Amino acid sequence: MNVKRIVAKTSREAMRQLRDALGPDAVILSNRAVDGGVEVLALAAEDIASMAPPVVEAPVPAPEPRSQTSRMQAPGRAAEPDPEVTIKRRLIERVAVPSQESAQLAQSVISEIKSMQTCLESQLADLVWRDLPGRDPSGAAVMRDMLAAGFSATLARELLETLPKGDAEQAQSWMRNTLMKRLQVMQSETDMLDAGGVFALMGPTGAGKTTTTAKLAARFVVRHGADKLALLTTDSYRIGGHEQLRIYGKILGVTVHAVRDAADLRLALSELRNKHTVLIDTVGMSQRDQAVAEQVEMLCQAGKPIKRLLLLNATSHGDTLDEVVQAYRTRGLDGCILSKIDEAASLGPALDCAIRHQLNVHYLATGQRVPEDLHLANRQYLIHRAFKTRTLSSPWQLDDSELGFALSGIQTMQRESAVSLG
Repeated sequence: MNVKRIVAKTSREAMRQLRDALGPDAVILSNRAVDGGVEVLALAAEDIASMAPPVVEAPVPAPEPRSQTSRMQAPGRAAEPDPEVTIKRRLIERVAVPSQESAQLAQSVISEIKSMQTCLESQLADLVWRDLPGRDPSGAAVMRDMLAAGFSATLARELLETLPKGDAEQAQSWMRNTLMKRLQVMQSETDMLDAGGVFALMGPTGAGKTTTTAKLAARFVVRHGADKLALLTTDSYRIGGHEQLRIYGKILGVTVHAVRDAADLRLALSELRNKHTVLIDTVGMSQRDQAVAEQVEMLCQAGKPIKRLLLLNATSHGDTLDEVVQAYRTRGLDGCILSKIDEAASLGPALDCAIRHQLNVHYLATGQRVPEDLHLANRQYLIHRAFKTRTLSSPWQLDDSELGFALSGIQTMQRESAVSLG
């Protein structure tokens, strides 16, 4: 029996080394915090299995030939069982019963060991995270501030694993600079308004697609004129939905066309092929609506490349934004626009979603005015605003004593989710 000892800086690194060394079924015997990280003692699954009682399969003897006398019986009378065969059968049954009990015992031992393994892994992760404020104060400060600003625990832990050594102020500066580097933004309107093409604004109902389409149209008209722009709408469901865009189009002097399906869209784009830019205002629908996939396919079958921009409502919860991206990213996305910036208490969830899904943020919509309330995304402003709006009086603010319990709870929920999905 070979006990493996692993020492690592984090529990995640220890688990990775454990899987590499002993496989995914390794059994953790003990874990504890040590200087510089954690120590794990584990056994390979094969060693554990060898400790279980062996399963003995008793051979079944061939039937003994009966004597000539025993084969003869009176007409209408049942044959008498051979006493010798009966004795052997009973002996076999007595041997087989313990063998079955041994197999059940072995299975029970293995099940119990796996249960202990899960419990120990959970305790190990909880120990590491709950000890974070005392073991790494600067890392704890970074984690607490990111969670309070609305960033996900997933992204916060990812940054924490590569956080360089330093005091709290250096850690904060590194964290904000890292977030700025990872946040992708459109550098210039040349990439969109001057390059031209067909753009479709997509997203759930109420995300601000129609108003944002009108803002983009107004900015384009100022730069290139109304005759080089066309507006399309697929919103034939909402009462008066296309009328709102028609009003904007009339003010700007831009034609507005309504399309119902892929055939209408192909025909419209063919007729508008001489236009420099075409903006499509799509119908809003829930990210859980199966029609989202149909809408994406309609745009992909238009016979002409269409750049799809997703509207992310900055007032939405992070889980909701994740669902929106997952639903609308089928066949890819070319970027996003953050809307309702002026209404959001925190920009953390929207920025977190854009960073993790590597979405290029094109614009920020900050109100209802057309076209004033539309601005190019700025990394420094966005990250600064995300942490500036955090207040110590917020009911969502965690202190050091609560941070470890919150993180260990998140870890436990994620493990349970992974087990259920597996």
